[in-house]
Amino acid sequence: MNRFTVKEKKVILKEFNELLHIAENITDQDQRDLIRKAFNMAYEAHANMRRKSGEPYILHPIAVAKICTHEIGLGTKSILAALLHDVVEDTEVTIEEIQHQFGDKISAIVDGLTKISGVFVNRTDLQAENFRKILMTMTGDLRVIIIKLADRLHNMRTLESMPPNKQLKIAGETLYIYAPLAHRLGLYAIKSELEDLCLKYLHPQDYDNIVNNILDSEKRRLTYINRFALPITNKLNEEGFVFEISGRPKSIYSIWNKMETKKVSFEEVYDLFAIRIIFEPKPNLPEKAQCWSIYSIVTDMYIPRSDRIRDWVSQPKANGYEALHATVMGPGGKWVEVQIRSNRMNEIAEKGYAAHWKYKGATHHESELDRWIKEIREMLEDPRSDALEFLDEFKLNLFTSEIMVFTPKGEIITLPSGSTALDFAFFIHSEIGLHAIGAKVNHKLVGLNHVLQGGDQIEILTSLKQQPDLLWLKFVSTAKAKTKLKAAFREKRRIISVKGKIHLENLLVEMDMKPNSTVFRKLYNHYNTRNKEELYYRIGEDMFDQEYFKKVLKKRSLNKYIKFWGIGNQENTDAAKMFDKSKTLIVDDNMRNYNIASCCNPIPGDDVIGYKADDDELEIHKTSCPKAIRLNSSESQNVVKVEWTTQRILAFLGRISLKGIDDIGIVNDCTTVISQELNVNMRAINFESHDGIFEGTIDVYVRNASDLNTLIMNLSRVKGITQTARMEIKDHE
Repeated sequence: MNRFTVKEKKVILKEFNELLHIAENITDQDQRDLIRKAFNMAYEAHANMRRKSGEPYILHPIAVAKICTHEIGLGTKSILAALLHDVVEDTEVTIEEIQHQFGDKISAIVDGLTKISGVFVNRTDLQAENFRKILMTMTGDLRVIIIKLADRLHNMRTLESMPPNKQLKIAGETLYIYAPLAHRLGLYAIKSELEDLCLKYLHPQDYDNIVNNILDSEKRRLTYINRFALPITNKLNEEGFVFEISGRPKSIYSIWNKMETKKVSFEEVYDLFAIRIIFEPKPNLPEKAQCWSIYSIVTDMYIPRSDRIRDWVSQPKANGYEALHATVMGPGGKWVEVQIRSNRMNEIAEKGYAAHWKYKGATHHESELDRWIKEIREMLEDPRSDALEFLDEFKLNLFTSEIMVFTPKGEIITLPSGSTALDFAFFIHSEIGLHAIGAKVNHKLVGLNHVLQGGDQIEILTSLKQQPDLLWLKFVSTAKAKTKLKAAFREKRRIISVKGKIHLENLLVEMDMKPNSTVFRKLYNHYNTRNKEELYYRIGEDMFDQEYFKKVLKKRSLNKYIKFWGIGNQENTDAAKMFDKSKTLIVDDNMRNYNIASCCNPIPGDDVIGYKADDDELEIHKTSCPKAIRLNSSESQNVVKVEWTTQRILAFLGRISLKGIDDIGIVNDCTTVISQELNVNMRAINFESHDGIFEGTIDVYVRNASDLNTLIMNLSRVKGITQTARMEIKDHE
């Protein structure tokens, strides 16, 4: 019956022996025997299974276990759970068998990692519910989510064997949830690798271009780093520090992200270089003081940018990250980011929460993480929240940019950047948030939508008469505030629905009528609702009288029920079958049921995906569009990889931003370049000039991305223009 070739068995044994070797320093003989026992169970369970690449499946759990112990620093229990993490889901082994063989703790972790099976309305709900289950277990044992991250990292490392639609789905989901989650847990190395791998599959051309640029400049970069570091090295040696200096470019994704958000070229990413100084603290001297001492040495040699100092030594990030960052002007006029950390800080930065177990003194950081887990637990305790809604709100909790603010008594509160006074109110207590009427920020009266800045001191003003307003949802940004507001609105809606149901029942009794299907169909049609709960709510709002009710019931039924009862058009049903998610969909002149998403306005030649909406019309988005990333993560069953090959003479709107030195005739020079492009028509032009510098935008109709890129390149050659870039057109314009 077997299974694996002799060569494959040797590979499996080699990988497992490497795992044992890695774990040797953290395990005793009994623990290693347990690891062998878990491996044997997994090996037998996965004996006939192979991955999409064709390799034996057992290599995957071994790889996950190696990531857990070697790259994250987890111990024996995590290794056991990683080896067994797929056996319950994919084989006949039960959770009870794992509990019997390895105990309650291991079985609980494995159970948390086992996907839910069952009947859901659609796979979107199933996907979100599986993630919610993982988080529920995580609030009891954080190792569940860390092992899940290790599992996701190995899946991303081996993603090339999957079909294109699966690559898009997994990469989109990873970028939307798992990379921010790794960041929130302080796993920076894993977060960076996940983001880079996502970019590789979501934007392969951009990824390759940046990698090639980094490789091309590697020799120059190393020479520059040595030149930059030499005087610092000499001075640190003089001062008696034991240290390492390493230099590397920023992650591929962070470079790409800066290029996209700031609309600059690779060469214009000013802090492309990052130098890290990791030191062994001198005895009997505080680490914080030694960090600032090294900072002083660096800034004695190189002038710092005052707006680019980040002090996470005095007040660490909520995920425990500690370091001192500064951006200084290096030789040759290049900006260089310098990161200063002790060995302890560096291990926590690389291995996140797992490293806190090693440093028992870091109680403050653990309490910050405990606070975050408590917030997640509160979100999970809301049983009526929709699974997809929960996923979006959880994403809000994975903030990467934070501000520190103060209560009236001087207590420090950490909030996401962009939080409002109302977010602060809900952070303090949900009742304070629900009854807030205003705030005092730095002793000045402000509205609840006032955006807070780091260092603000806030006092919330409340009134028992105040009731939450739906408009509040538009300006709160934290998951806790959104969750509590939605729960309050749901409760209010429930009360109105109960009132509406009683009112309808009383009307029917008065008119001697029964609540049959004919009555409800006419009411559904009149109120444009699809179920009784919606109907009761609308009636509860209107509270119509008996005469109005008679008029509604006398209306003739229309064919609107066809759609309600799901009797679809055969042509539409056939159209739905044409979307084969396993293949790249070619959108050409013969395909008519598609439209261009107004949120990102793609044009032929852009990297795009297709989203099949409810009406079976394909909606085309750029792969970089935030909505596309969300759809890939939460509604991947409706997303398909697309190649756009239309040759019809269609005009697509594009926008170009320009910046340069104001000069007589420069606008005329730009319009001349545009008029010379055969495939381009200008729609609008807008230039503004201040202090000899002009900035402007030009809207043009083009046939594809190639024509637009050619125009951008030609405009960049106009004398006086220093910067050109393609610009997004917002959907409200």
